[in-house]
Amino acid sequence: MITKYTSGSPIDTEAVVQSFPPRKITEFPFKNALGGGKFTFGFEMEDGDIVYGLGEAPRGINKRGWIYESYCSDDPFHTETKSSLYAAHNFIVLSGSKTFGIYIDFPSRIRWDLGYTSQNSAEITVGGTDFDIYLIEGGSPREIVREFRAAIGQSYIPPLWAFGYQQSRWSYHNAQAVDRVIEGYNKADIPLDCVYLDIDYMDSYKDFTINSEAFPDFEAYVREKRAQGIHLIPIIDAGVKQEDGYSVFEEGREKGYFCKKADGSDFEAGVWPGMCRFPDFLNPEVRRWFGEKYKTLTDMGIDGFWNDMNEPALFYSADGLKKALDKASSLRGDNLDLGKFFNLKDVFLGLSNSQEDYSSIYHNIGGEMVNHQRVHNIYGANMTKAAGEYFEKAFGREKILMFSRASFIGAHRSSGIWFGDNHSWWSHILLNLKMLPAANMCGFLYCGADLGGFNENSTRDLVLRFLALGVFTPLMRNHSALGTRDQEGYSFEKPEDFRDIILVRYRLIPYLYSTFRRASETNDMIFRPLSFDYPDDAVARECETQLMLGEECMIAPVCEQNAGGRTVYLPEDMTFVKLSGENVEKQELPKGLHYVSVALNEVPLFIKKGKKIPLCKPAMRTEELDFDELTFI
Repeated sequence: MITKYTSGSPIDTEAVVQSFPPRKITEFPFKNALGGGKFTFGFEMEDGDIVYGLGEAPRGINKRGWIYESYCSDDPFHTETKSSLYAAHNFIVLSGSKTFGIYIDFPSRIRWDLGYTSQNSAEITVGGTDFDIYLIEGGSPREIVREFRAAIGQSYIPPLWAFGYQQSRWSYHNAQAVDRVIEGYNKADIPLDCVYLDIDYMDSYKDFTINSEAFPDFEAYVREKRAQGIHLIPIIDAGVKQEDGYSVFEEGREKGYFCKKADGSDFEAGVWPGMCRFPDFLNPEVRRWFGEKYKTLTDMGIDGFWNDMNEPALFYSADGLKKALDKASSLRGDNLDLGKFFNLKDVFLGLSNSQEDYSSIYHNIGGEMVNHQRVHNIYGANMTKAAGEYFEKAFGREKILMFSRASFIGAHRSSGIWFGDNHSWWSHILLNLKMLPAANMCGFLYCGADLGGFNENSTRDLVLRFLALGVFTPLMRNHSALGTRDQEGYSFEKPEDFRDIILVRYRLIPYLYSTFRRASETNDMIFRPLSFDYPDDAVARECETQLMLGEECMIAPVCEQNAGGRTVYLPEDMTFVKLSGENVEKQELPKGLHYVSVALNEVPLFIKKGKKIPLCKPAMRTEELDFDELTFI
């Protein structure tokens, strides 16, 4: 049962699609306080209670013991000390002595103190007085998730080819570089479906333009790659370059489509192209305008996109940079002691994603000028909705691949997400795994991390172990940063090991795709904590390194350097399967703890008793797979 409690006049985030009669916030059945421009409520927890949820967030599957903040943040250092990442997914489920779910439909800051200040107390602070809170009661955690997911609408389903293996890097800067990637995979006989085009494919980093020197006849090139079975996936950023003669900028300026400052002038800030202006995606008219701009690229044969930098990420604002430069100028010739030097340093370090800059932005919502800080968390989601609304209108559903960095519940109906700029750290394999069920709870089924890690230099074994988890994630994309070591599968010694892992992915696509569709259509999860399926099993309830997959399987990746295997807990008798290329090894194992050996070219999988999964023959492209000729494990 879902009960809606309303305070003030909430901004419509479009997150919830079902209608619920509102009750007054004074009837909310938790200890609470409304005042001082915020709302605080809390509940007590027993020692064994678990808090699930918050989607894309740091730390564990069980969110107890830390403070989290719902505030979309451009922060590439995903460490345990952080409280927020790129998304704001305001849904939790408490399981244990009592079981219920809470969704807070509020587009600004929320502070979740889940046993940090007081071990057995949760205190949640909503940073405003205009919001809806949905309380979901009755049933198991999985049933609560299903009821919530029905309320927010069916999850986005991408085209089938988006389940193929995908290769990205910042940056394959011209057609020759892209060709080298495709040739490298072809020569190594490793399947590949997509190659990504990061910011260098654009003319001077301008959205919906092509660098004609790098890609002289882009439309013909896209057509040529499609004939080879390869989809090219370009990036689109939130900032529109401020340049006379650039049509997107000229149109946006003429029609008043950019975010404003308090004095009515356009807000200006620097990103990749230098000084930019930012479309006011909270205005439906602007969404329609910007969404139709994707036609420039779809007309050239592009059928997939990733939206980036849409928190929005700001390198500096025009006002902020002027203040910083004035400060530096005022200190010219001074003897910079400890205080003066660090103050100057902090001025420049504080230019990016400044709270002062965010507070100076205004949006037009229904004719009212609304400060950005009141709606920060839905800016990126509305950019992605702009694209999704256009794609569905122009092509129908399930035709275009779309995923985004910043997100809010509701955007799950038009796109997937990736988990942002992670690192080539072993701990980030586990972080990827822990985010999967939480993202699914919030409707984001098409999701995944940058396999191998985006930042810093990866190692051969780390990429292989990362890929062995990525075999199961709907988005299977290897992505790395400019200046880091090459981490394409053919770039390391013994590329046949990478081939063995990626072939497994292609053999599993019939199973993964059908599991995905079923989860979308029934408002279910692809990935679940073990405790969802084994609530009375004390070991399963505390397990943070394994997940249930669909109705049939459990996954348990190896995520430690130099490890030849791992210890795994089986909550029931299962078949341990090692998949490598077209090889399948099986071993029946009883319930309990086991050490299992897993070579670098093997993918471990555990199949429940009485269940089976299909495998197809592998192919170099998803379009070549035969779903009619299947074998079963």
